[in-house]
Amino acid sequence: MAARDAFFEHGYGAAAIEQIALAAGVSKVTIYNHFSDKQGLFTAAIERECERMRDHFSINGQESQSLRERLLDIGHAMVAFLSRPEMVQFERRVAAETERNPEIGLAFLNAGPRRMKGTFAAFLAAMAETGAVVIPDAMLAAEQFAAMCKGFGDVELRFGAPPTPSATRHRVESAVEAFLKIYGTKA
Repeated sequence: MAARDAFFEHGYGAAAIEQIALAAGVSKVTIYNHFSDKQGLFTAAIERECERMRDHFSINGQESQSLRERLLDIGHAMVAFLSRPEMVQFERRVAAETERNPEIGLAFLNAGPRRMKGTFAAFLAAMAETGAVVIPDAMLAAEQFAAMCKGFGDVELRFGAPPTPSATRHRVESAVEAFLKIYGTKA
């Protein structure tokens, strides 16, 4: 939690291992023993943050919901997760740091967005196995769904003009309908 807070608040470059250790109540040596270096700690913090989103992709325990309802829940949760002010600020800081240190951008992509895409693709592949959808390329379908849900509202948000909640809700609902028209079974 201390690492996540430091990286989100200050960005990768300005977050200091000493401050993170102090906030976590551990020594710098402990951090280095567990994570090897600052980039390892950064990767672990991003992975932990993304765990909060992965719960929405669980196959188990959601049998009572239709696929439409599940996709609506996933779409709304994804957009809400990515639209949090601290996430927007964090992504801006990671992008700026990536200019100087491309490995940070790759660490972020691998620990966060790419893992989330893989997890969602696995969910879609599992839905395809049940016959609920016909998806020849689950990774591409996951990417398409995320892009439709985020839409232009994501661009507006990142440049200081967040869309209204009703516009966001409408975009996600439309994304789900379009996704089901493309990949849904005709039965």
